Amino acid sequence: MKYNSPKFKKWLDTLQQESWQLELIISGFAIYGLFAAYEPLKLKAITSDISGVEQFGMIWAIALICCQIFTFNLIIHVLLRGLWIGAIGLRYVSGDINYSSLNYSDKFTSYLKKKVGSFDRYIASLEAYCSIIFAASFLMIFYVIGFFTVTISILLIIQFLEFLTFLPKWVIQMTLLLLIFPLFLSSLVVFIDFLGQGFLKKKKWTSTLYFPIYWVFSKLTLSFLYRPLAYNFLDNKLGKRLSFILLPIYLIVVIINTLEYKSSNYLNSTNDSSEYQILSEHYDNLSTKETYFINIASIPSKLIVTRFLPVFLLHNKEMEDFIYDKNSNLRPKDDSRGFQSSATNGIKSGFNDAAGIKDSLNLKEYLKTVNEIYKIHIDSDVYLSDFIISSNTKDRMGFETYLNIKNLNDGKHILTITGPTKEDKLDSKSKTIEKVLVTIPFWYFPENSSLQNIQNTTESLGTITTN
Repeated sequence: MKYNSPKFKKWLDTLQQESWQLELIISGFAIYGLFAAYEPLKLKAITSDISGVEQFGMIWAIALICCQIFTFNLIIHVLLRGLWIGAIGLRYVSGDINYSSLNYSDKFTSYLKKKVGSFDRYIASLEAYCSIIFAASFLMIFYVIGFFTVTISILLIIQFLEFLTFLPKWVIQMTLLLLIFPLFLSSLVVFIDFLGQGFLKKKKWTSTLYFPIYWVFSKLTLSFLYRPLAYNFLDNKLGKRLSFILLPIYLIVVIINTLEYKSSNYLNSTNDSSEYQILSEHYDNLSTKETYFINIASIPSKLIVTRFLPVFLLHNKEMEDFIYDKNSNLRPKDDSRGFQSSATNGIKSGFNDAAGIKDSLNLKEYLKTVNEIYKIHIDSDVYLSDFIISSNTKDRMGFETYLNIKNLNDGKHILTITGPTKEDKLDSKSKTIEKVLVTIPFWYFPENSSLQNIQNTTESLGTITTN
């Protein structure tokens, strides 16, 4: 119970007077660290999204949002604290504002004294804003984490019920309705109470009804970690005022960050790749940056100068589901996809040596099914694909094949890959679904095409002479 002792309270009073030094030190190191962490977090979020690992993608997205909010708040804090230090330095030089020395008219002098007031009041206001914003920086992070913990809880319930495939479909749907709808409605009530700064807790009848919801969501949102900070923030008039201002400021910053100038009604970088438009994510030499990833498939370059064309097809979970639907013999008894520990993998590897021959036979059948499902076309011609397992320069797993294109004419050509989409369902009896998954334009100009034309002409002249 040391916090009740006068000595402890005196120590806190002294510490809060000197807290601005700690605030600046923490803000400086934190801003540096946040700027350094921004790109790796962004890369992790993009990688998880492209890889189809939604769980990790959401975690990295939460971390990225927290990083952005924290950075914005701390930069504002450092700027205001710098202004506060400058104001203190100016006060040391010139003291308080001497309105009489300004020699303004009585009208302006009385107005300025009323609106501007003393310089000390201005310094005190800056000090209050700095301290409030610094505390709010951490509080906003907890709010974001609380929001996403509720969202993740809802998603986990949905995924768990979808995993229970042995139950009838109507039972799963009814269970989802009975669980998700009350949870969603309760989260909406909590959010309204949050925006109203706890108005549901003020009336006796509303507080009685709201308390069970509040108790449950205090666990889901982890509010027991930051509840004292939140209520101490809200019992201050300046804190209440700032809580109303921050959310609109965040929305304005997000809108400004997403603004872009559109110079054409037809040229749009967000369009899908087609025979009329090129996307860099379909060419290996244009996707060298860490934040650039291929989408569905890729070829080495827009310009092909060799007589063969490498094609890389990206692997994903949906693709393997199609393979199992097409060839049920490949579906394992125990689906090992998902999160795994390297420690357990090391233990299991000792028991898998005897299954090596069987696995190689299954792998051959696996690739045969891949080649049956996914077809490659160049212009109107179908090319025989012979996909094998490979990975690209960014260690993305997929399938690779090489096409013989020596008979293609010089100029522009269109590569398309067909197969099932996420909405389709395959079975062993159905024909392969041939929907266009990706369209990749390229230009074929072999390096020795001119020499080859000369040789062909010489051979023709030689034949004529002989005849």
